[in-house]
Amino acid sequence: MSDVVIAGIGQMPVGEHYTSSLRGLALDAIDMALKDASGLTPDIMYVANMLAPVVSHQAHLGALIADYAGLTGIEAATIEAGGASGGAALRMGYLAVTAGAADVALVIGVEKITDKLGTGAEAAQMLNVDSDWEAVQGLTPNAQAALLMQRYLHEYHPPRSAFGGFPRVAHANAVSNTFAMFRNALSAEAYEQASQGGQPLNMFDIAPVADGAAALVITRRELLPAEINHPLVRISGSSHVTGRLALHDRVDVLDLEPARISVERACRQADIRPGDVDLFELYDSSSIMAALTLEAAGFAPRGQGWRLAQDEQLGLSGLLPISTFGGLKARGNPGGATGIYQAVEAALQLRGEAGANQVLHARRALIQCLGGSAANAVTHVLERLA
Repeated sequence: MSDVVIAGIGQMPVGEHYTSSLRGLALDAIDMALKDASGLTPDIMYVANMLAPVVSHQAHLGALIADYAGLTGIEAATIEAGGASGGAALRMGYLAVTAGAADVALVIGVEKITDKLGTGAEAAQMLNVDSDWEAVQGLTPNAQAALLMQRYLHEYHPPRSAFGGFPRVAHANAVSNTFAMFRNALSAEAYEQASQGGQPLNMFDIAPVADGAAALVITRRELLPAEINHPLVRISGSSHVTGRLALHDRVDVLDLEPARISVERACRQADIRPGDVDLFELYDSSSIMAALTLEAAGFAPRGQGWRLAQDEQLGLSGLLPISTFGGLKARGNPGGATGIYQAVEAALQLRGEAGANQVLHARRALIQCLGGSAANAVTHVLERLA
């Protein structure tokens, strides 16, 4: 089978883009990715988005963005899988190229959260929980995270302060990321004194939602133009697994089963073990999700994920670098685009182009994004080609 490679990457700063449109953000990221791919022309495009029909009053993003980017005539569609939309779109592009249904796939993630503010924006986030049984009771994604952390504290009795290591690592890594929303370090004292964000979570335990757009150009290795002179990154493993959406339907709420199975399948396809990777871009939408994800991926035993957090730039104790550009917590969480940002950041690491955030000798990366507290889990293994 021919290698499927990431030929081009592009990203916009994550933040509050009040003066930019949804299509404008997408176009800027697309232009960067196509330029990085030395002029490859896509014949298929997948747009990752989760909230545009509600917050931006715009559906049919495939046609809208293809038209605005001057790509009419290609196949284009929107992919929605909650917070896992970016990873799902990347998988669709990978499958299309692998199967020969497309020679060049453009995968673009875009979100414009600031098109709706206040309670309207929070209500939009509730679309990602079970409407009939959770949202109708006022349960938000952040409230789900609070319930999970409360259960975790009850079952395993970790010190509450231990979770502060996850946002401190993320913020330390975001300081040198010019695309991050919050480029400031976070002290242990600031974490301890932060206001509550839904007990037992505090403000720094929750990733901020934001606007953003990131793009990838994917093709088969033999189709690359000679002009491309940056190192190549291969997609060697890909898996998308779904589980139960509502928390009350799950056998064990602290077992992120789709995340665990997705990692196992992606690593099996890549013929590696999780421990063989050099960095892990995980879905730290909250501190508790970071701990549970590390356990699901096999980097820590059940109830011990919290022990891995420490205040060290680009790393965790005895493990490997995570959130190397700030993760969702400090780079920001641009909804459906988050999974594409993870792929762009991992590609920069593997290409040796991460600057001050560079993980030394990075050859292999694991990336995972989640939707609905891991009702959807999409995992990819990326490798640098010699």
